[in-house]
Amino acid sequence: MPQHTPAMLVLADGTVFRGISIGAQGHTVGEVVFNTSITGYQEILTDPSYTKQIVTLTYPHIGNVGVNAEDVESGQVYASGLIIRDLPLTDSCWRSQQTLSDYLAANNVVAIADIDTRKLTRILREKGAQAGCIITGEADEAKAIELARAFPGLAGMDLAKVVSCTQAYTFDEGEWVLGSGYAKPEASRYHVVAFDYGVKRNILRMLTARGCKVTVLPAQASAEDALALNPDGIFLSNGPGDPEPCDYAIEAIRTVVDRGVPTFGICLGHQLLALASGARTLKMKFGHHGANHPVQDADDQRVFITSQNHGFAVDASSLPANLRATHVSLFDGSLQGIARTDKPAFSFQGHPEASPGPVEMSYLFDRFINMMEKQKTN
Repeated sequence: MPQHTPAMLVLADGTVFRGISIGAQGHTVGEVVFNTSITGYQEILTDPSYTKQIVTLTYPHIGNVGVNAEDVESGQVYASGLIIRDLPLTDSCWRSQQTLSDYLAANNVVAIADIDTRKLTRILREKGAQAGCIITGEADEAKAIELARAFPGLAGMDLAKVVSCTQAYTFDEGEWVLGSGYAKPEASRYHVVAFDYGVKRNILRMLTARGCKVTVLPAQASAEDALALNPDGIFLSNGPGDPEPCDYAIEAIRTVVDRGVPTFGICLGHQLLALASGARTLKMKFGHHGANHPVQDADDQRVFITSQNHGFAVDASSLPANLRATHVSLFDGSLQGIARTDKPAFSFQGHPEASPGPVEMSYLFDRFINMMEKQKTN
């Protein structure tokens, strides 16, 4: 893709940034957010949770390790667009198979570079995430503003059923091992049914690596569909959009939790568990997107550096008597984890599987395993 092709980013508030195109030609619209991760741009682009969002990466040099076929978190790029400061002239990594620019073009992703991402990030922090449009070529500024302002926003948008699988399947890939790739899981002791609201593959890998046979169900599968498989545990995945319109998921979760099946939720799954338990959710000003977020475990006061990606959160003031707070963000005090006091169910707002980011929260997977083991023993 010629790097001299002009491109323009326009926000709904009328702010204009001019740069160069580094991906597909045309235009794209979505909610503009910023992510502070230093690494993992390929995992970010392929995270279904970024559906309808244009991602700004605050680290200045993006694309320096290229792209490979292994580091994807789903079957396609879900981010609506990409905004970066600088695209290196060359990529340098023994695993690289393609340049970032070629990858973006091949996946029809509109992207822009050579803009002041620090200024853009400050705008998003002060005014909040807002609609935006990236348009390539000699574009009309007024048209770009019109396109940006026509984006309806994510509030009220049910996207889980849009990105979910359409048929049930068994996931049988283990975690990645240097020199040999993704491992094949050994014998399974537990059967986990995972509701796919936009699941990342590394979440499923961390379950299989801990002795779980994982059956993945579509987002709109019923509780009866899940319970008919006689699972030892239920997993509620991450995903995009507003949790409140997902009434099908809330109803299914309420049923399986009431049946006493051990349940573990991440990100959107965390928000859905809260809604199914009687709490409320809210849209955040600019959300949490990055791999350096400190979170405190309320039980033992330990602090963990975590990976985060969400624009909605559970309202801590709305927790009913049967929900307790287990984790809190040390950035802004927002709720990061909950647990049912009457049923074996808990959830976490961040991403304990990382990809990208630290894996300090991976102990939550072990907590889920222990919960299922206790149930089997009893």
